[in-house]
Amino acid sequence: MISDAPTFLTQFARHPLATGAVLPSGPTLARDITAAVPRAGHPLVVELGPGTGVFTRAIQRRLAGRGHHLAVELNPTFATGLTRRHPAVEVVRADAAALGKLLAERRLASADVVVSGLPWAAFPAGRQRAILDAVVGALNAGGVFTTFAYRHALPTRPARRFHRLLASVFDEVTVGRTVWANLPPALVYHCRRPLRREL
Repeated sequence: MISDAPTFLTQFARHPLATGAVLPSGPTLARDITAAVPRAGHPLVVELGPGTGVFTRAIQRRLAGRGHHLAVELNPTFATGLTRRHPAVEVVRADAAALGKLLAERRLASADVVVSGLPWAAFPAGRQRAILDAVVGALNAGGVFTTFAYRHALPTRPARRFHRLLASVFDEVTVGRTVWANLPPALVYHCRRPLRREL
């Protein structure tokens, strides 16, 4: 995390709303948010907004060479760094809202797990909905979506709106323990059984 801090801080200064934090997440938060990645089989794991790759490393450790790991990163600096550091990961520079198209282009089946490092509280309502609709559409029926929120931001309107949105598109949403060691402290949302919207 220390070696990634300067890059992360620079990108935050240039793109504060897209980056969402001044420091990358810590290893304890990475462990909690990637706990849904299976340690057996050949799962398809999608990572949204991997940044400098803290969650990427944790996912790769859990996969141990199995399955397929697709990382979707919009920031070109982060995407280039991820490609260099993690050759086993398919890194694509794209918008998370285009996830369905990205999977279709690669002829990939629906995802078993989607792990998100995106700054949801920084997004307006329409942006939150567009990305979450893409996530729900990309997951299989038993799929799991995990993301995190900063503890201090929970009372804000965007954070409360996002929590309600999660409850409207997943059958089960559980909130993990607060990771006080993270800077800033954060917690993980574990969302299971996506609900398809009627057309």
